Amino acid sequence: MKLIHLSEIDSSMIDLVGGKAAGLGEMIKAGERVPDGFCLTVESYTSRDLPESELIAAYARLGGGRVAVRSSATAEDLPDASFAGQQDTYLNVEGADALIDAVRRCWDSLHTERAVAYRATAGVADASMAVVVQRMIDPVVAGVLFTANPISGCRTEMVVDAAPGLGTAIVEGTVVPDHYVFGHQAPAVPNGDGCLGEAQLDELRDAGRRLGEHFGSPQDIEWAIDADGTLWLLQSRPITTLFPAPPDTGDMRLYLEFGHLQGMLRPTTPMGVSLLKTGSGMWFTEMGASIDPRDPLPRLIPIGGRLYFDLTDFMRNTSMRRRLGTSLQVYGPRVQGAVERMLDDPRFAPRPGLPFHLGNAVKMTARLAPRAIAGIVRSLARPDTARARAYRAVAEIRRQITPPAEPATSAERLRWVIEDSHKPVMGPGMLRLVWPLIAGMIAGTAPSGLLDGVAADDELDVVLGGMPYNVTTEMDLALWRIAVHARDHRDLFLGTPPAELAARYHAEDLPDIGMAGFLDRYGIRAAAEIDVGMPRWEEDPAPLFATIANYLRVDDPEQAPDRRFEQAAQKAEQMIDTLSRRARRTRPVRGRLATFLMRRSRKLTGLREIGKFAWLPAIQGARRQLLLIGTDLAARGLLERAGDIMFLDLFEARAAVHEGADHRDLVAARRAEYERELRRPTVPGALLSDGTDVEALAPQGPVEEGVLTGMAGAAGRATGRARVIRDPAGAHIEPGEILVAPTTDPGWTPLFMTTAGLVTETGSPVAHGPTVAREYGIPAVICVRNATHEIKTGQLITIDGTAGTVRVEENG
Repeated sequence: MKLIHLSEIDSSMIDLVGGKAAGLGEMIKAGERVPDGFCLTVESYTSRDLPESELIAAYARLGGGRVAVRSSATAEDLPDASFAGQQDTYLNVEGADALIDAVRRCWDSLHTERAVAYRATAGVADASMAVVVQRMIDPVVAGVLFTANPISGCRTEMVVDAAPGLGTAIVEGTVVPDHYVFGHQAPAVPNGDGCLGEAQLDELRDAGRRLGEHFGSPQDIEWAIDADGTLWLLQSRPITTLFPAPPDTGDMRLYLEFGHLQGMLRPTTPMGVSLLKTGSGMWFTEMGASIDPRDPLPRLIPIGGRLYFDLTDFMRNTSMRRRLGTSLQVYGPRVQGAVERMLDDPRFAPRPGLPFHLGNAVKMTARLAPRAIAGIVRSLARPDTARARAYRAVAEIRRQITPPAEPATSAERLRWVIEDSHKPVMGPGMLRLVWPLIAGMIAGTAPSGLLDGVAADDELDVVLGGMPYNVTTEMDLALWRIAVHARDHRDLFLGTPPAELAARYHAEDLPDIGMAGFLDRYGIRAAAEIDVGMPRWEEDPAPLFATIANYLRVDDPEQAPDRRFEQAAQKAEQMIDTLSRRARRTRPVRGRLATFLMRRSRKLTGLREIGKFAWLPAIQGARRQLLLIGTDLAARGLLERAGDIMFLDLFEARAAVHEGADHRDLVAARRAEYERELRRPTVPGALLSDGTDVEALAPQGPVEEGVLTGMAGAAGRATGRARVIRDPAGAHIEPGEILVAPTTDPGWTPLFMTTAGLVTETGSPVAHGPTVAREYGIPAVICVRNATHEIKTGQLITIDGTAGTVRVEENG
């Protein structure tokens, strides 16, 4: 079938007619007014046989005259990629010869440079082209209707842009349109002397509401109104840029994104969320709290695969709402400001009741408070002993994580994952190391208050440089030593792709540079490592080989990571002496206490990473067992492959293991959604339950030309070429370049060893990225909105980690 009338098309025919034609056919079936037309299907394109006589006959049946010839690629108007403007449209085409030429040019537009690049970015391997031919409408006014606000994400607002004449001027950005924003229910109010009146806006609103309900998602609709006042709908496709909406609770809620505090903006797999909640539930049970076994952490909500915390009940509590601003400083100024603005919103007015179960709070406080006080005091008094105790606790936790003996059934493996994998870490073992960790954090932060007015922030940052006893820093320096061993084989490790090096390593076909010993200790780590669905370095060491190649490019001995770390440690000790003398002259008591804490900080603050490091063996052990279960389920035809189990939760895995539930369709849908979310460039830090990105509501402050403003992360200034990296796997960075990234977690930190500085879009002063940057003595600026888009690789930039600014140099 090479020609088909639009009225005979529905959404099931997308592979035959492409996304645009499928949408038009659905609109016609829904009873909407769509210009008459037909579709030349992909069969003609794939055969490269244009049925000219059939095309001309179909054109004649339309009545001849002027028509619009529009591309309708199979990868177009999709839920996750609009392809807006990537293929060509030709308007006012008249005559058989012009029609045939326009169709061929539509075909050719599938392979333009911009269309090919867009498909690559969207993760679309290939596409075919159908072509839509429709009667031309002569509009008096035309434009675009969004059934959800594309800027704020609000699902209860519609947005209309309108301009006289053809709507292509709006799409192409060549005019300044009239702009209308109105609610789904409230009457739309026209602009003073704009293009549209109240009746026309109401008609557009009603059409948008119908199409949103018909397609089941917010829509981007092109429309036109002719000289008779008739509204024509020209296209409807999903709004692809919206962040997924939170679950509908029937109440306005405010959610804070949790992952960026851990340096993780990529989506978490369903199994990752499920195991995180189950494991954490063990901790609350151990501490005496009562939990719901099906959802131990009900306030932790997955939205778009990211973990959000429901802050609503805390905002509505009279006493707690007053303290929220200060407590949210770790989220950065944008999120903090967004939440503070919401406190004035009547939807979050105070209500009676506590945001937690009082009995649970009393039990946990009674159980933990005496231990906490004793543990923190003991750690500050005898830091070396406390640190040794923490290391023993980590070793003991790792020893106790023993999977079921082989041979084991899938049921036995799953029971171990659910009930036993996290027991050693979510109990007394963790308590033995958590008090030294907290003592170190107190020792690292308290001097700032004690020395207020005596020491500058950048001086206190120096005190935290070259911090010993940090497992992540030790890991990065261990990888540097491996790179030193690799120098004898420099050409091999620089000239071979990391994936090939990883394959050769597993095949035992590489020189021994010490990688086996490194992976024995650190193979449990990875980027986004708290997600059990993420491969560990022991499975895929390719990112490590990419980093080794980066290290091998360091030619200046003074830029060697171990040397830089040593220099940062020396500067820290010198700064403690300087601040101690200065403080004792003006504030003797405070000065002595601050000096005591700064010196204790050098012995304890590095332990801040140890709690998470102690948790990783449990995640690794659970992952190994889950993959074995996945292998069994795939052999039974219940999954396509072993790794698919990571797209189920623990309850769904149990149904597959015990009841033979076939989850292949569910997994396919979730995997597709996960891969779409991996490509999402930005994630809202604060989100309302109607989908509104709260930060988007903030008034824009004054902006200095060429300067991006963020938040101080680590003191110092640096100038260098930017290197924009969105995924650390296989990343290449030259010594002296400044790393610009969405966020960073420990999986990124090996890249820090050769960078001149760090810029991130999200983060917190206490998150992994800026903390490790301070320890390496490199400046960091965090919370720079859209940094990976505003800054381009190769641009010369200057970052000021004390002021929290990034300047793009004009002569760069």
